[in-house]
Amino acid sequence: MLTNEELWQAVLAQIQLNISQANFVTWFKNTSILSQKENKVVISVPNAFVKEWLENKYNKIILKIIHSLNDQIKEIEFCVGKEETKNIHKKQHKETILPEISQLDFQEFKIDQETNLNPRYTFDSFVIGSFNELAYAAACAVLKNPGFVYNPLFIYGGVGLGKTHLLQAIGNDVIKKFPLKKVKYLSSERFVSEVVAAIKNHDMAKFKSKYKNFDVLIIDDIQFLANKEKTQEEFFHIFNFLYENNRQIILSSDRPPKAIQTLAERLRSRFEGGMIADISIPDFETRVAILKIKAQEKNINFSEEVYQYIASIIQKNIRELEGALNRLIIFQKLNNTIPDLEITKNLFKNLISPPNKVITPKKIIELVAEFYDLKEKDLLNNCRKKEIVKPRQIAMYLLRNELKNSFPSIGRKFGGKDHTTAIHAYKKIIEEIKKDKKLEEEINLIREKILNC
Repeated sequence: MLTNEELWQAVLAQIQLNISQANFVTWFKNTSILSQKENKVVISVPNAFVKEWLENKYNKIILKIIHSLNDQIKEIEFCVGKEETKNIHKKQHKETILPEISQLDFQEFKIDQETNLNPRYTFDSFVIGSFNELAYAAACAVLKNPGFVYNPLFIYGGVGLGKTHLLQAIGNDVIKKFPLKKVKYLSSERFVSEVVAAIKNHDMAKFKSKYKNFDVLIIDDIQFLANKEKTQEEFFHIFNFLYENNRQIILSSDRPPKAIQTLAERLRSRFEGGMIADISIPDFETRVAILKIKAQEKNINFSEEVYQYIASIIQKNIRELEGALNRLIIFQKLNNTIPDLEITKNLFKNLISPPNKVITPKKIIELVAEFYDLKEKDLLNNCRKKEIVKPRQIAMYLLRNELKNSFPSIGRKFGGKDHTTAIHAYKKIIEEIKKDKKLEEEINLIREKILNC
């Protein structure tokens, strides 16, 4: 059986594949397994806020991963603090002398308490390629004179493509070059939770004062402000103050500002007033280079053929590349054997041909609705609002283009519409893609989500 430490490191390696880096750092810092007994795992968390969040948001995925590693585990429980830890370690030590296995170096947790920046995210470890060169060049320009060039800087792209790395690298470099500047990095979910807490505690003035004090404000996954009107209002005032006083604002999102449907127009206008740069999918050579750099950071090395094999089966997500590398490291530490190509193929055999992976019309409609912050029923009914008509036409286009559904069947899926409506939607999107580069980017981002679902 895996020790508590080994089991939790294996879980964290898998968790990284499923959530954004910003959320991984926010919610899994200072967590550990306290005990494994009676088919239950007890997980230590630093405070009640994190406990509630993990129970509500990540309970199922954590249990699923733990169960896959130890099928005897049927239940997990979260516990604030580490009161039991010493007793547990004493019991373990009396029962058996455990083999010494060094902990995986999860440097994500070595963050600066004041800035929330992780020192491991630097430009030295950021791999540059055609897929991210515009975003990188914009970041370098910002660093020359923060607050005066490309303000705000808005970087967008799919999940796991290196947005968080680039944002934090900017923050770390600003601190190095301008040590007197106050820098703050956080996820939009953390920002939202702070707004809620400030409202609850009648402490909004203190909240605003804190954020207006920063010289560089970096917010990850800004799309999560959608639908949160009060948070958007507070962020708008903070944004204006920082901008008017030449303080640098850096934002990331999984889509361009135009595609964040329920974002207040005045915020969208502010976001589009600076520099917008995208990060796309890295090519094969870049993926191999990323693997080698990540392995070097962890002081470990595998054969060239292993790197190339992983780069060939994981094509769309840098975070998945690092997760695959962590999986190899776990195997090596637990088995005291460096995995060769055959072992690697066996470890990742499910990635080559996922079992019965089928993209359905319902899934495409669901992903389009999610991308544009709508409900599925909004796309399927007869509402003629502009913010719903376009996403509906895109969904029809994708059903035809990706699944080759017939126009009559597409019409039926959207409230029994006539096939001519589906034909019109399909042709209209084809024509608009030719003229509207942003629309093409939005559809490509949705395609990425479809392929990765």
